[in-house]
Amino acid sequence: MLLFGAFMMSMMSTSALAWKLVPLTIYGDDNKPVGNDLPRGPIEAPTVYIEDYSLSFEANHPDYVLNIKDVDGNVVYTTTVYSVMTLVPLPATLSGDYEIELVYGGWLFTGNISL
Repeated sequence: MLLFGAFMMSMMSTSALAWKLVPLTIYGDDNKPVGNDLPRGPIEAPTVYIEDYSLSFEANHPDYVLNIKDVDGNVVYTTTVYSVMTLVPLPATLSGDYEIELVYGGWLFTGNISL
């Protein structure tokens, strides 16, 4: 039984390592007032992972507009990532290097992915 448990832990850690973190850069006006004219606190980029043709998001994130841009800057895919979604499939017809954009209000988070 101990051997089976070790095997299962090995399999879980192998599959967990297949997901790669997508580093994101933040663009926006962090001095823009919200609510009662208090300055907005620092915002953090969402944590996004990629494996094959799937993006993984942490639970309880805000709604994002997801844009995938080709090397020429053309949007080749767009969708809404609703707050209840933790897994977003991407079209298998995409192949190559792309820029990923997540738009949330006046904030833009960008990174690069390869499919």
